[in-house]
Amino acid sequence: MVLKKCFLALESGRVFEGVSFGADGESFGEMVFNTSLSGYQEIITDPSYFGQIICMTNPHIGNYGVNPEDMESSLPYAAGFAVKEASAVVSNWRAKQSLQDFLIEHKIVAIEGIDTRALTKHLRDRGAMKAVISTVESNPKKLVEKAKKSKSIIGVDMVSEVTCARKYIYNPKARYKTRCRIALLDCGSKDNIANELSKRGAEVHVFPASSTSDEILEINPDGIMLSNGPGDPEAVSYVVDTVKKLIHHVSKNDNTLPIFGICLGHQMLGLALGGHTYKLKFGHRGANHPVKDVTTGKIEITSQNHGFCVKPESLKDKNIEFTHYNLYDGTLEGFKHRTLPIFSVQYHPEASPGPHESHYLFDRFFELIENRIKKSN
Repeated sequence: MVLKKCFLALESGRVFEGVSFGADGESFGEMVFNTSLSGYQEIITDPSYFGQIICMTNPHIGNYGVNPEDMESSLPYAAGFAVKEASAVVSNWRAKQSLQDFLIEHKIVAIEGIDTRALTKHLRDRGAMKAVISTVESNPKKLVEKAKKSKSIIGVDMVSEVTCARKYIYNPKARYKTRCRIALLDCGSKDNIANELSKRGAEVHVFPASSTSDEILEINPDGIMLSNGPGDPEAVSYVVDTVKKLIHHVSKNDNTLPIFGICLGHQMLGLALGGHTYKLKFGHRGANHPVKDVTTGKIEITSQNHGFCVKPESLKDKNIEFTHYNLYDGTLEGFKHRTLPIFSVQYHPEASPGPHESHYLFDRFFELIENRIKKSN
């Protein structure tokens, strides 16, 4: 088999030459790196990676193949994929196809055989940046110019590209006994979030990101979940406005409605409460990020994927208590309202790389819901 050349060019002028192990073509996106040792299928199918070209720092990727059960959404959303070595051998009994076949099937351009350590170090030093990955253009200068002229993710609404088209009930034939009804605002939600809610006894109603607060409250939910999603949180002002109205409903209602935000949901809660967000230099992406819960003093090993962060100083004097901090760089990873049943975390408790220490956040959400139900009865 003849190996086809593939090129990865960054707006900084750096160009990497390798070979293609995905679809033919050309794709643009923000170049980022992920430090997870495994979980490449979940990463590629996470809607939060929409518009991003992902470099895996683990040098050997693809050895256990791909299977339908590990999808985080119905489709892959990554703009491109870069690895040091793609395994030609699939050795797992659950695998239904190879990673290469999966990428080709879904028209994802992918490159292997590049120095991913050098690429990661470059991104660490210079920051995440615009990039192009191509099998159709081999001129380095032209590719760098294309990368420079491509769109930035800052100020761009990416949520509208990944949210569900219409409201639906997740897994209505679940084997779990229904205890409550939860409204999940889908800004690019991973399936595992709805699964964690469902297996705890929730009937999960999934709403498009464009849904109004009245539409969400119409189902009389016992709790509201704000999902993860891609891009700049300040670009989805319509979602922030909806969250503001939901918070207003909570604050004026004696029988308060719990709200839990994850990742982009955490950022949108921060904005809705009067805070601000900013872009991180190269973001947090991986399954090995240590986070400290300041209320217990415990350290959690967390799964993360975000390029923006809430400014802690912007939430001062907002009746907010900061609950979690990232031990790598001290950035804010969680907060809760002091008087309302509202809390959020920047990381992904449903991913559980630890593997179980972050599940208490879902349990905390359900405790708030059960307290509300008892109060209303």
